[in-house]
Amino acid sequence: MTKKRIILTVQFLFFLGLGVFLVWWMARGISEAQWKDIKLSMKQANYWLFLPVFAMLLLSHYVRALRWKILMEPLGYNPGTFNVFNAVMIGYLANLAFPRLGEVLKCTLLARYEKVAPDKLVGTIVAERAIDLVCLITAFVITILLQIDTVGNYAVSLLQKTFKGSGNEFSLLRTGMILGIIFSFLFISYWLLKRFSHIRIIERIKNVIKGIWHGLNSVRYIKQRRLFIIHTILIWCLYFFSSRVGFYAMEEVSHLGTREAFSILSFGSVGMIATQGGIGAYQFIVLEILMMYGLSYPTSYAFGWILWIAQTLVILLGGLICFILLPVINRKRNESNATYTAENS
Repeated sequence: MTKKRIILTVQFLFFLGLGVFLVWWMARGISEAQWKDIKLSMKQANYWLFLPVFAMLLLSHYVRALRWKILMEPLGYNPGTFNVFNAVMIGYLANLAFPRLGEVLKCTLLARYEKVAPDKLVGTIVAERAIDLVCLITAFVITILLQIDTVGNYAVSLLQKTFKGSGNEFSLLRTGMILGIIFSFLFISYWLLKRFSHIRIIERIKNVIKGIWHGLNSVRYIKQRRLFIIHTILIWCLYFFSSRVGFYAMEEVSHLGTREAFSILSFGSVGMIATQGGIGAYQFIVLEILMMYGLSYPTSYAFGWILWIAQTLVILLGGLICFILLPVINRKRNESNATYTAENS
């Protein structure tokens, strides 16, 4: 077994193990009465609402494919939308098994059916991830601003405790010490990255930082910049509304609104990338969020699984269908082009 395969296997087992552990951690303290409530909540859920949620999630993946096409234009590539969408869906499917494998796979798949170089597409993937990181940070900011009465008050009290002295007056010395610590941390981090750049892990950290910066900077060279921004906003709006509509699937959470949906969008997104397909991590985060809003453990537990199942089914079914259709449709298209060429030669 090669070194690369060993690393992939260890990575797979680690993330899968973490997910299974979180599932066990959530379930270990559930009483028999709570299990009955969980089963009842899941049984009474309105699964017909999966249809609009499925539609919005599929549309978000389609828009993501259109956005990826825009990123390819400066490279001189204009692949077919069908092939790009299929590559995106198959990439998501691969990520369920091995995290980040899908990013590489969708580039190689697209190169097989379109005249594109897979190594050149890597830059577009980095750009996509950099933009999505900015969007995720923005979602977190919106989440905090919408709940300024709870999160904001806590932050203000924390800042007051941090920057005020024992006599409850503003402490210039304490403020100077905190700012000094922050600047020292930034300076030491910069020095370490520069001084020990020959060490592999430091080199990787530097490459990640450079990749994010180059990804964000590459947006300047996009021809359809306005359309790219519109697609990006639409993708995250569809993510948001899929959670918002999902609230109506269970009567116990149907009263929840915008701020709760933003909480699930921002924190839940972290859960989806923390473990294999978000298993365990996503449900745990949704559980903690809903309990913070006063919902019961059984309700929060059941709803976390319902949302995760909806998102995973879209990837499983959509990815498998695309995996089957991609070679079939392209083979028929190639045969039609060959026939047309033969008849007109």
